[in-house]
Amino acid sequence: MKVGVVVFPGSNCDRDALHAARLAGAEAELLWHDDPDLRGADAVILPGGFAHGDYLRSGAIARFSPIMGAVREHAARGGLVLGICNGFQVLTEAGLLPGALLRNASLRFEHGWVDVLAERTDTPFTAHVPAGGVLRMPIAHGEGCYFLPDDELDALESRGQVLFRYAASSNRNGSLRDVAGVISERGNVAGLMPHPERAAERLLGSDDGMLLMRSLVESVARTGVAA
Repeated sequence: MKVGVVVFPGSNCDRDALHAARLAGAEAELLWHDDPDLRGADAVILPGGFAHGDYLRSGAIARFSPIMGAVREHAARGGLVLGICNGFQVLTEAGLLPGALLRNASLRFEHGWVDVLAERTDTPFTAHVPAGGVLRMPIAHGEGCYFLPDDELDALESRGQVLFRYAASSNRNGSLRDVAGVISERGNVAGLMPHPERAAERLLGSDDGMLLMRSLVESVARTGVAA
């Protein structure tokens, strides 16, 4: 199976995501944002970084890139899409995931290792995550405070769309109800602020991120929805 990693001007985790996808057993290819062709990718990753310099708002310009039309069509067909950090921001701006990522409550760029709990382990992105397991992954962002109005957040939780939460003392950005990642109602689009691709090998400090990458790759290998 093939994973396409979208590269926007300002992306800086695209090679990391490419490497992690290959470690998980996938063929992987970089996809330039200005080309509306997913080149047969079975799954798409929007990586971390600072797309278009994060001008206006994080992800606000990237949502208009030509490739995002193809990403929307891929998601509409049931194809898997994973947004990591800046990629998560792009997906919320594009309306493919609910909510918004606001400026960190600390008003500082937050970085370092955090502990994350998977709320669900029955999704294509978390099938390899042990129930109740704590994942150690790094964060690096200035706008990672997840926000939804209370009534919409209640509905999001009731539908089981909170995919990850920060464990105790790991919520450095002020995300409401410790939300670290969410999933679409259909279950094929997901985003999270921590970086699984930066926790893909033990020499990096943790290989917990590979649980997500293997889940993604093996889920597509079983079902398959090519672009």
